[in-house]
Amino acid sequence: MKVTKVAIFGAGNGGITAAADLSSRGFKTSIYEIPRLNSNLDAIKEKGGIYLQEPGKEEFCKVDLVTSDVSEAIKDAEIVMLTIPGDAIEVFAELLAPHVKEEQIILLNGAAAMGCVRFVNKAKELGIDKKFKIAETNSLTYGTRAFANEARVELSLRVKKLFLAAYPASETKEIIEACSQIYDCFVPADNIWQTTLENGNPEVHPGPCLLNAGRIDYSNGEFWLYKEGITKHTVNVLKAISRERLALGKTFGFDIEDAIVSRARRGYFDSEEGNLQDLFNNSEVFTAIKGPVSCTSRYFTEDISSGLVLWSSIGKAIGVPTPNIDAVITLGSSLLERDFYEEGLTLDKLGLDGLNKEELIKNV
Repeated sequence: MKVTKVAIFGAGNGGITAAADLSSRGFKTSIYEIPRLNSNLDAIKEKGGIYLQEPGKEEFCKVDLVTSDVSEAIKDAEIVMLTIPGDAIEVFAELLAPHVKEEQIILLNGAAAMGCVRFVNKAKELGIDKKFKIAETNSLTYGTRAFANEARVELSLRVKKLFLAAYPASETKEIIEACSQIYDCFVPADNIWQTTLENGNPEVHPGPCLLNAGRIDYSNGEFWLYKEGITKHTVNVLKAISRERLALGKTFGFDIEDAIVSRARRGYFDSEEGNLQDLFNNSEVFTAIKGPVSCTSRYFTEDISSGLVLWSSIGKAIGVPTPNIDAVITLGSSLLERDFYEEGLTLDKLGLDGLNKEELIKNV
């Protein structure tokens, strides 16, 4: 398959950046947003493209189509790329599944949370019985911030290495061959359990953010997690959650990358060795990222509900204790007056409850 056009669904930081970047590299691009949010793209429509700013250079990148029409967005696209929050998978599956063709690749480009299974399950729930070509990465392909009202992107990193797995895993090789035409960072994961456990956001965001909740409230939007919120003490919670994530991976048989190695190989850290706090505090990429600006941000809500709750559920199924993960879920629930265990993603909601380790692996 030769890739000439990419349809991008979701117009947040990742989607707007992808539209600009891929266009600048010669691919046709369309960008889709749901109708109620489509006005966010008015500036891009008006200008006809996006200003892509990188260190030392800026260029204007034409976007071929901005639309809230699904059929129009995916027409002639070899790859349909979803750059959306984890809690929006089912919403976009309902929109996209009736229209996408079986030969088109659906690439979930973002923080992994078993999105492939959830997409396919939603399609089946709707009575759609297609053999989807679908895969997901463990994280977003960029370190970036987009400003839709200015039609502008500040791109600080093109990620150097990401894991990708198809669902089922037997199709990973074929999908990587196609997707590597648009990004050269992909390496094959064993399956989507591995991509899920290589998603670093749930280990980095909720714990330290909870410990900085008062500061976040008081700062009125002037908070910088990576350079002020990761301290010699808050980093210990991050490390504790990381140890539990690694234990989950080891039980599955994966060689999961630790907190330092994963970020260094993606390009966020300059070294695979050193003090974790210092690496966060001095990362050129991370320290340029502001936020979270409130305790209701995705750093709390998505990374607990779609991340830590799922990891806790996996731990219970395969016999791996997750006391620190569970503590953050419980405290996060109290902080926000929500029941993340009730609303979060579990094996039961994935249709995988009651399976042992071998059965869980066989099902993906």
